[in-house]
Amino acid sequence: MQPVFASLVAVVAAYLVGSLSFAVIVSRVFGLADPRTYGSKNPGATNVLRSGNKGAAVLTLLFDAVKGWVPTVLALQHADALAWPAASVVAVGVAAFLGHLWPIFFRFEGGKGVATAAGVLLGLSPWLGLATLGVWLGMAIVFRYSSLASIVAAVAAPFLYAALVGLDAGAVGVAVMSLLLLWRHAPNIRKLLAGTESRIGQKAAPADKA
Repeated sequence: MQPVFASLVAVVAAYLVGSLSFAVIVSRVFGLADPRTYGSKNPGATNVLRSGNKGAAVLTLLFDAVKGWVPTVLALQHADALAWPAASVVAVGVAAFLGHLWPIFFRFEGGKGVATAAGVLLGLSPWLGLATLGVWLGMAIVFRYSSLASIVAAVAAPFLYAALVGLDAGAVGVAVMSLLLLWRHAPNIRKLLAGTESRIGQKAAPADKA
């Protein structure tokens, strides 16, 4: 298989994997309301947590991270054999992230991509992923706002990549994901400024079960 064709196949496959909206899938399995119908209406782990089911939220978080991590790690493992440049590996990770934002299986109504981006970062470099998660965790513990923690971590990620890995094709991919994360959090930024943003664990108004 030619390297360019193999790269395209891998990018499409990663996008399809990223399109699996586990917030919706897990909620259906647990008999919970569709997360797109309550709270922030964001199909992500934080909003699933507002249903009151911590187990469903944890599974959503793990699966959303795994779907970013697995394609990235597989691309890294096969890069030499397929003669892929670093840009191809990064493109695979970004494709999984884009799948979460605009999932083809769920009418392109996706989440904000925080967990999936974290999975991609862990796949590119475990130390990078852990450092970024550390930033998120520290902000979340101190301020109790998932959105604020995600915004700060998104801003920090490109700088952490440059410090821990260097300036290469990966830095561009991480910067693109960070910019998209900030864009997806624009409503949260407005709520934070207005003092109306929900804190971590705050339950949403009751919603009908799916």
